Amino acid sequence: MTEEYCLPIRVYVEDTDAGGIVYYANYLKYIERARTELIRTLGYDKPALFNGLLFVVHSVEIKYRKPAVLDDEILATAKLIKVSRTSFTIAQRVLRGGDVLVDAEVKVACIDQETKRPAGIPSDMLQALKAAL
Repeated sequence: MTEEYCLPIRVYVEDTDAGGIVYYANYLKYIERARTELIRTLGYDKPALFNGLLFVVHSVEIKYRKPAVLDDEILATAKLIKVSRTSFTIAQRVLRGGDVLVDAEVKVACIDQETKRPAGIPSDMLQALKAAL
């Protein structure tokens, strides 16, 4: 089973709304960074583009549980939980200490760069993803 990748993040003024609470869309940025770094640990430095293929977010299920606020130290996590021929799914969280602030599940699909239709994940990457499960 893959390890959970943890990315430390500090909350800055630019991340917050007028009330000093992290703006909801910024959590998507945080988990995107953690997801990218998880894929980087598997040896893929440019996961968005791969020889005529693109990796795109197919769907996101997200639950906001508690707010992060200005100057918090938080962790964005990513853990691979499912792999298929054309997609993979990652469970993600944003944490502050022992508190879960956000739970998310993100499905990433492989598509052909020109047609934008589903495509098979390259075999070497597919093997690396399956080995990481």
